[in-house]
Amino acid sequence: MCFMLYAGTSRPIPRKSWDQSAPDISVESLKDGEEGIKAHFSLPEVQNIGSTSCCGCDFPFATLQNGGWPEIECRETDENADASDRFNLEALGALLQKLDEGIIELYGIWSDDFDAKPEIREQISFEELHDSKFCFKERGFYTVRF
Repeated sequence: MCFMLYAGTSRPIPRKSWDQSAPDISVESLKDGEEGIKAHFSLPEVQNIGSTSCCGCDFPFATLQNGGWPEIECRETDENADASDRFNLEALGALLQKLDEGIIELYGIWSDDFDAKPEIREQISFEELHDSKFCFKERGFYTVRF
């Protein structure tokens, strides 16, 4: 299973396929079976945001365990993981900033868990998304304000 990140926006984000020969952020339309994810968003456009690993696994994230996120410090200190986290968050931030929207919604879940309701809803600023200690909480729903 993979961690997946979805973005809700007022206008569609330009699509960009994942390219194994040049891993980067990708933006894909929802596939069959993912439609249930839309129920959690208030904004009309929902798309899948992939990281350098194609899925969302290269975004920093914490796994939901017993109603909380005990590993909130994300990954163990690992120079390669930290560099990957930074690259993916910076690329995500650059993508979102180009959209010129006041609010964007983000929801991170495991693949095939599309109907799962958010365990937590947080309002964060665009700057908080770029904090070196930020990581997505599994089943965390974020309203990002610019």
